[in-house]
Amino acid sequence: MQRIFIEKVVVNIGVGTGGERLEKAADLLKELTGQEPSKRRAKRSIKDFGIRKGEPIGVAVTLTRDRAVEFLRKALQAVNNRVKQTSFDERGNVCFGIKEHITIPGVKYDPAVGIWGMDVCVKLAKPGLRVQRRRRKRSKVGKRQLVTREEAIEFFTKVLGVQVD
Repeated sequence: MQRIFIEKVVVNIGVGTGGERLEKAADLLKELTGQEPSKRRAKRSIKDFGIRKGEPIGVAVTLTRDRAVEFLRKALQAVNNRVKQTSFDERGNVCFGIKEHITIPGVKYDPAVGIWGMDVCVKLAKPGLRVQRRRRKRSKVGKRQLVTREEAIEFFTKVLGVQVD
């Protein structure tokens, strides 16, 4: 019950505006992950940036199981299998950014799409943690079932072969 696994990987592209640029980012995410991305809306209006509340400004995809592991391996290769230690939080979640999507192996530059950066967030978990979040018969989980920062770093170095700086 102490075995750590990848629960999900969330890939996010923040565009800042709607329209054609948002559609290009959505097409890119669909091509990279094989899943239909969902549009993310602005939580509040920011007059300086020209953003209104409720306006779509980004796209995101949530990957689970084999697709998550497959995409994560490619994304880690794009950052040379290096992740900063500050990218890990105290619950074992890891987030890192990719500056240009063309650094991902197997992706070619397309002038119609352009170059996009993206955020990749990884949620690690242990078996039994679902008890805390399910709808029916929800219950508390002991501290040993929560993934710590040290366990997450060890998982990334041993299982995924990532160098943590």
